[in-house]
Amino acid sequence: MQTPLENFIDYKADTGMQCGNYSIDIPPLQEGEQYRFHFDAVACVGCRCCEVACNEQNNNPADVKWRRVGEMEGGDFPAFTQLLNSMSCNHCIDPECLIGCPTESYIKIAETGIVVHDDDTCIGCQYCTWNCPYGVPVFHEERKIVTKCHMCHERLDEGESPACVQACPAGAIEIEVVNVKEWLNRDIDEQANMPFLPDARITNSTTRYTLPENLPDDMKEMDEHILKPAHKEIPLVFMTVLTQISLGGFFALFLGDFMSLFGFENTNWIMALLVMLPAAIGLPLSALHLGRPFLALTAMKNIKTSWLSREALALGVFTGLMSVVVASYFFDISRLLRLMLEGVTLLVGIYGIYAQSMIYRIRARPSWNRITTNFKFFGVAYIGVFLVAFISSISSVHEAIIPLATLGMLGALAQLFFSYEDIRTLDAKENEYQLQRTKRLLNENFHKVKIIRFSTLLLGGVVLPLFALVFVSASLHVTASVMLFLAMIIAFVSEISDRFLFYTTVVPLGMAGGFFVGKQR
Repeated sequence: MQTPLENFIDYKADTGMQCGNYSIDIPPLQEGEQYRFHFDAVACVGCRCCEVACNEQNNNPADVKWRRVGEMEGGDFPAFTQLLNSMSCNHCIDPECLIGCPTESYIKIAETGIVVHDDDTCIGCQYCTWNCPYGVPVFHEERKIVTKCHMCHERLDEGESPACVQACPAGAIEIEVVNVKEWLNRDIDEQANMPFLPDARITNSTTRYTLPENLPDDMKEMDEHILKPAHKEIPLVFMTVLTQISLGGFFALFLGDFMSLFGFENTNWIMALLVMLPAAIGLPLSALHLGRPFLALTAMKNIKTSWLSREALALGVFTGLMSVVVASYFFDISRLLRLMLEGVTLLVGIYGIYAQSMIYRIRARPSWNRITTNFKFFGVAYIGVFLVAFISSISSVHEAIIPLATLGMLGALAQLFFSYEDIRTLDAKENEYQLQRTKRLLNENFHKVKIIRFSTLLLGGVVLPLFALVFVSASLHVTASVMLFLAMIIAFVSEISDRFLFYTTVVPLGMAGGFFVGKQR
């Protein structure tokens, strides 16, 4: 069995390869063409000179890698194969990072096709690190922004090769010109895919791969035994749950004002204020997730393509309109006019939570990219209904308690069903690799949290509200209020637990065998 270095020596002798060139000899780009990387896995010896050169060229710390080397292996001795992949940004034709970025900090240069990142406008939300199926963008802790490979385009402009190309002693990395139309229509499926790498069609990656012939069928990732929880995202845990509670509470408020048209008790400003507070508290918390929180308002910049921008704008307007509803109680306006204002506010809130859920419907993170994500984000609204039921109970609006508590309990049962569906999906044997690893994290690392989630959901969402209904029927209103308060608190713990699991157990797509990939979110 030959080593990778011995294979390379033979390969170099056969091809007459010249390595480590400073200058670059590629034809000028024609219309419909762009630059791309070519990686020759036959030539690569795994020396990682490309990683080192990239970091030195761009003054990056050791844990921020714009180019990374992954390792795979397969076969049995002596017919054993080691496969290496040196990957940086694939400068995709349809880059997910660019589409999802709320601040339009990604630019695909029209003349060259190179995807670059505008550091000055980045707020460090790291949404691009979620969206990219290759895990290319990386958060720079010192600079508090995301950074990525830009193909050393300044060097290309001067006729010099990128640092990684220049440093590779094997000549395994090259810059090429690709005709975009021909690539998409003919070559991408055969030449852009690498074992264990996400399908190139997800973003229409442009990187071309040369692979060894007759790869073993039992290839595996060298880091498949490494399984770590994802980032906790605590600010987002609370922000998402609190805004969803406000939506449920405002829905109950709207129902109350609607029923007042038929002679039932009317709502009041205290109820409206308490319904608004969760969103008013939650939205600012989201800024704590950002690397540059003082630039938070610029997250609304890319309404055209970014779900994050749409969420930020819609929930900001939703909270603002709720404050207008609170103020309306201090003015002599008709119930019908207030009801119309509340209807508009509710529609904006519904769209805001929908946009919030769509942030996570991304192909790069399979455990998020499920319809239950949408349902469960709306499902948290049952706590808001419990909140209004509790306020009604302490405000002596007793006739509203039974319908509201019943509605909240039905919402909790729906949430229980959606959570069960999540677990059932993970148990399916045909699941893709990332979902299997999510299941392992859930059962091995967070089994106790999972038990807390389901037990508190059952207690706070079903059992205690049921007791409240019994006590209301027996005219024990104080006891019923206590039951509703406890139900609300325990249900909140349940949803916080579930959202914590949502973030920590996600396993993204990415490059195989990246032992030294640095910090990823």
